[in-house]
Amino acid sequence: MKSITILGSTGSIGTQTLDVIRHYPEDFSVYALVAGTNTELLAEQIGEFSPKLVVMKDEEHADKLGMLIEKLGISDKPEIIYGMDGYLSAVTATEIDIVVAAMVGMIGLRPVLAAIDGGKDIALANKETLVCAGHLIMKKARERKVRILPVDSEHSAIFQCLQGLKNGPFEDGVPVSHDDNQVETIFLTASGGPFRKSTREELKSVTVEQALAHPNWSMGAKITTDSATMINKGLEIIEAKWLFDVPVENVHVLVQPKSIIHSMVGFSDGAVLAQLGSPDMRVPIQYALMYPERRYLDDERLDFEALATIEFEKPNTDVLRGIPLATESARIGGTMTTVMNAANEYAVAKFLDKKIPFLEIYEMIEYAMERHTVIAEPSLEQILDAERWVYRTLDEK
Repeated sequence: MKSITILGSTGSIGTQTLDVIRHYPEDFSVYALVAGTNTELLAEQIGEFSPKLVVMKDEEHADKLGMLIEKLGISDKPEIIYGMDGYLSAVTATEIDIVVAAMVGMIGLRPVLAAIDGGKDIALANKETLVCAGHLIMKKARERKVRILPVDSEHSAIFQCLQGLKNGPFEDGVPVSHDDNQVETIFLTASGGPFRKSTREELKSVTVEQALAHPNWSMGAKITTDSATMINKGLEIIEAKWLFDVPVENVHVLVQPKSIIHSMVGFSDGAVLAQLGSPDMRVPIQYALMYPERRYLDDERLDFEALATIEFEKPNTDVLRGIPLATESARIGGTMTTVMNAANEYAVAKFLDKKIPFLEIYEMIEYAMERHTVIAEPSLEQILDAERWVYRTLDEK
């Protein structure tokens, strides 16, 4: 039985992770649940999964959760703590086998590094961790012989396609390099989001509600907005660079509107392997938790006879500029990827709060990138300083 900590248990990935665990109670126990402010849902999860530890964002919500647990009459009470110290406690306990990193944003970086230091495998759904600190994460994972198991549907697909390689994706538990030219090209697929056919003029009047109407996937508000701007694909290019040790130039994005092909890998002999399936995030979650096993999952099966065709399109990067902005930050490297990511977080939060128009997300990212002085090999503190610099700079804009 694997003991699990879930960072972000009340979010989209967290709730779907618990659904997988719900179907296999003999294989998993929940050690800790970590959430932000959703005390009601967290209380329900505590009643069902009986974690030993729960962590809230702050003291106010920790107190509120404690009172709610008493009100609901939950007898198997966990320890309740809060804040970053609580997050770190939740990932470093000796009982833990694997940490599901599903917190959105830079806040997940320190807990993931601490979990790796503690020798815990990571089921990684937090893009920002590798985007901002890939050089630190992958180096530490190799040193500690920790497995980074991708949960994003695209990176899970690539990971699955690499299983047949003689040297990958792990050797003795350690993430390995693919610098022997077996892997020629990685094809990241994208639905294209709700605006893949839109003009710049049409995007000027986009509402929050329109941006959150993703055609295929059920995700949180921030990630869904990133899909609408195509920033998410730019972040995924950077993730792929670190996870699979390939140059950014070898990662290509293809729009596949029905989200049937989740990604593909092209090899040096011309062969291309693809991973296909229905758009259900429980598939990559379950694969990461049970790797290298596959178990039954009650998701919808593909009907190839009904499918008939699979169409591809080139992403509209002239209008949806997330991909070029992210790839430019990756080519510059160092703290520039943190600046790009933090500026996007800041801008998306403003957009979701209806304080800026949709297209200003790109403008804020460019504004921060143009004004930043890059540190080439940043430490964790320098990465966090760069994030704080972005928020100060955009506050003063």
